Amino acid sequence: MAGISSFGAYIPKYRLGVESAGWESSFERSVANFDEDSVSMAVAAGIDCLSDRNRETIDGLLFATTTPPYAEKQCASIIATALDLRRDIFTADITDVLRAGTTALKSALDSVTAGSANHVMVIASDSRQGAPKGEAERNSGDGAAAFIISNESIIAEQAGSYTITENMMDTWRSAGDPFVRSWEDRFATEEGLERILSEAVSGFMKKECLATKDVAKLALYSPDARRHVQLARRLGFEPEQVQDPLFGRMGNTGAAFPLMLLARALEDGTPDRLVLTVSYGDGSDVLGFKTTSYISEAGHGMGISGYLDSGQILDSYETYAKWRDVWLTDSSSRRPQAQSPSVTAMWRETEQNIRFHGATCNQCGYIQYPAQRICVECQTMDDSTPIRLSDQAGTVFTYSLDYLAGTVDTPLAIAVVDFKPGGRTLCMMTDREVDEIHIGMEVEMSFRKLRVVNGIHNYYWKAVPKRQAK
Repeated sequence: MAGISSFGAYIPKYRLGVESAGWESSFERSVANFDEDSVSMAVAAGIDCLSDRNRETIDGLLFATTTPPYAEKQCASIIATALDLRRDIFTADITDVLRAGTTALKSALDSVTAGSANHVMVIASDSRQGAPKGEAERNSGDGAAAFIISNESIIAEQAGSYTITENMMDTWRSAGDPFVRSWEDRFATEEGLERILSEAVSGFMKKECLATKDVAKLALYSPDARRHVQLARRLGFEPEQVQDPLFGRMGNTGAAFPLMLLARALEDGTPDRLVLTVSYGDGSDVLGFKTTSYISEAGHGMGISGYLDSGQILDSYETYAKWRDVWLTDSSSRRPQAQSPSVTAMWRETEQNIRFHGATCNQCGYIQYPAQRICVECQTMDDSTPIRLSDQAGTVFTYSLDYLAGTVDTPLAIAVVDFKPGGRTLCMMTDREVDEIHIGMEVEMSFRKLRVVNGIHNYYWKAVPKRQAK
């Protein structure tokens, strides 16, 4: 029986909250940093999901989002490379609809059930933007969830599914639109959310011969907290059966939202419980999972809880607006237009820049980054083994602060990082507070954007302070 064998998540460090000057909302929401997008968050969630797992076993990767950085180029291939997965796997982007996350999850379950793959990774990630100070912006959030679907060591086995597909023009974003648009509220609620979700959930119950009392947790999509309560009540579920939608702490994360709520429900670790995840968008997917005895023994990374409890409130809405180019002009130092990166060089340096591989000398064990033909320690030539450094902990050996650099986040922090197994790199630091940087500081590596020039999204690894729950 196919099911979930591992899960992980990622929520950005920064939040807009009551303490953020100019935010003017009692709700808190997660906010991607200026160098984060759906791809970088997907990589972070993938790392969280893959902790202590053999990456060589992954046979495929499905990436679900409504905010891909490229309109024509597969993002799943970038993510698979950054996660250092095998080259002989299948990858696909599932996009343009809010229920893309559950669609990807069902596709992976079908692949494993059919036997065409043994282990498929599903990652849903989104960073949707609403108009400034509008309802969509207040209720949205940024984040990602990742799952490994297999038929081995299952922590939650598949327990049925039901899908409705219907053309519904209630929320949309055309090519070139920076913000999500929506139609009249009453129409969207009555003819969209309430009618379609009621039909989808009742259809699942009838198909699987279940009653609402059989469901332990309902991970339910909703655009905001008020309608979430109304929908759950309308569907006949008691408050204790409904998974906390995390409005006021995280917000609606688009295609990733129902999967992040599913991950949060699985963190409870209780076996023999039926969990439903319900998505919405041009119809609805309802997926059921029954937790097994393995769930109480399964370990996982930071997860939803860890990332929620390790956030930090932004000082002002102005900072967020500058990150997103919402309505403020850039007041940083003027610089010549950045030069377009060489696509040839990017391809040639994939191993060191995207997979983030160093090399271990087979003679003396010395680790170098980037990999060199000659070991600087024992001068052995062409005798080394690649080592992945992206998931290695490190410490700051030294650092500098550049207050004149033309960067969104001044000052630009540059650090020399020593990795615990060995090896050293010079890189930027992000998600950092200047007064907290110090020599010996524990850091980890994070996949981020360097810049976007001529439509080319140039990704690289940066150091970030180690996230810890408060």
